[in-house]
Amino acid sequence: MSPVALPSHDVAVLYGAKDLRIEQRSVWPPSQNQAQVAVASTGLCGSDLHYYMHGRNGDFALQAPLVLGHEAAGVVTAVGPGVTNVVPGQRVAIEAGVYCKTCEYCTKGRYNLCKGMRFCSSAAVFPHADGTLQGRMNHPSFVLHPLPDNCSFDQAALAEPLSVLIHASRRANLTAGQSVLVYGVGAIGLLACSVAKSLGASRVVAIDINQTRLDFARDNGFASQTFCLPPADRAKTSDEQLRRAKENSQVALAEFGAPAGFDVIFECTGAEPVIQMSVHTAAAGGKVMLIGMGTRNVVLPLSSAALREVDIQGSFRYANTYPAALELLASGKLPNIEKLITHRFPLSEAQRAFDLLARGQDEQGNMVLKVMIESSRPEAS
Repeated sequence: MSPVALPSHDVAVLYGAKDLRIEQRSVWPPSQNQAQVAVASTGLCGSDLHYYMHGRNGDFALQAPLVLGHEAAGVVTAVGPGVTNVVPGQRVAIEAGVYCKTCEYCTKGRYNLCKGMRFCSSAAVFPHADGTLQGRMNHPSFVLHPLPDNCSFDQAALAEPLSVLIHASRRANLTAGQSVLVYGVGAIGLLACSVAKSLGASRVVAIDINQTRLDFARDNGFASQTFCLPPADRAKTSDEQLRRAKENSQVALAEFGAPAGFDVIFECTGAEPVIQMSVHTAAAGGKVMLIGMGTRNVVLPLSSAALREVDIQGSFRYANTYPAALELLASGKLPNIEKLITHRFPLSEAQRAFDLLARGQDEQGNMVLKVMIESSRPEAS
């Protein structure tokens, strides 16, 4: 007998730049090794916004309609054959990356580099893998993670961006007693501050060009001190830009009273001048973690890095982080973490949510950080 589809549910589907449509789709019973999840909360991410605004994210352009969203949690409503790790009624976080489990990277535990990765809401592969802005979805059970009892759906949706910072911190070997400088205090930068503090950093400071965000970071305990980069005319040459980056670095270090620099730098902007500053503000023997995605090709002060043994490392997504992220979210070691969620919308108003995220400020002039979409009310399922 053929499987029977369940009643239809709402889905937010992107057809092109700013062409987001709420549609009704049927959902089929989960197949082998899959579980069906009633999605409760999805946090909107910068990559989602790029797809919404431009129909592409970097090199990856839409080739077919795509369901966005990949920071999500919900409740298991059904399981397919072979599923033993979750049961119906269980609250779970949805890890968006489905990796092959058999390639060299997967077997070495670095599955974030898997060449066969299918990542929800990404156009990197075709056919695209739909994301979580829908009422129900079927997903491989091995990338579903049970929630601690005291972890809310909204908190669990933050496990995805938090995982990015846990992975970066592991790559940096960040340990208690080290000093940390974070560039960019959007949601990712604020999470970088939180993770550094949870690991016992001796000092966490932040730099941005937005004073309002810096005030938020300081007032809510994410950073002990902040510095707002002054506006500047666009540098006409690479040499001029490098010189300006070094001068700005010296001013910032003087402001922080840290002339020797910081042990670990989290660069969360992807902006070329800021990446250049990262090298100059790292202490001798320190590390620069490149987290922000932005400038494709960067001119770097490599001689400064080499002569002072500053390590420059890339960090891409995450691997083996979700259990640690959920435990940390439930532990109370991330004070004020839910203040990152500044706005909430029902799935039916997803377009309004994206437009708000793009503006960065609501009608009352309030700052927008993390926008959360509620797809369903799974408790009543």
